[in-house]
Amino acid sequence: MGQAGRQFAIWKFRTMQPDSERHGTTTSLGDSRITPFGGVLRRFKLDELPQLINVLFGEMSIVGPRPEVEEHTKEYTAEEQAILTVPPGITDYASIRFAALDEVVGPDNPHEVYVTRVRAEKNQLRLKYVANRSFREDLRIIAATVGAIAKKTRKSVAQQSADV
Repeated sequence: MGQAGRQFAIWKFRTMQPDSERHGTTTSLGDSRITPFGGVLRRFKLDELPQLINVLFGEMSIVGPRPEVEEHTKEYTAEEQAILTVPPGITDYASIRFAALDEVVGPDNPHEVYVTRVRAEKNQLRLKYVANRSFREDLRIIAATVGAIAKKTRKSVAQQSADV
């Protein structure tokens, strides 16, 4: 869901087997639906690059609250509705905080963990962005996103080295 609660198609490289959404929108740790190449794309956040098309179409910004599926936006409180007053973005505070969301939700019951333990915190971070948005803050978020991706990449490379 985008600004003003409008639905739009978010561009991403496919990283999961076809029709995986039927089994839930939350990706668990070690999710078997992720293809081997998809795992590489996700590790380096390259699956998000096509969202630049959404930016060109005016459906998204580089920085802004990450768009959420309708299943979750229909549960927004009156306060959380403010999230939908700004264009969604490719990155935000929640993207940085939950750069490894699969690790946070774990392998068992990821959807329940997301709904009960993660969604409220992500929404508070989205509201923080809405309240504090500025060009300077966007630059900070972009820099922090690059740092989070670099950290995740270093961790992934270290794990691969240890596995060899």
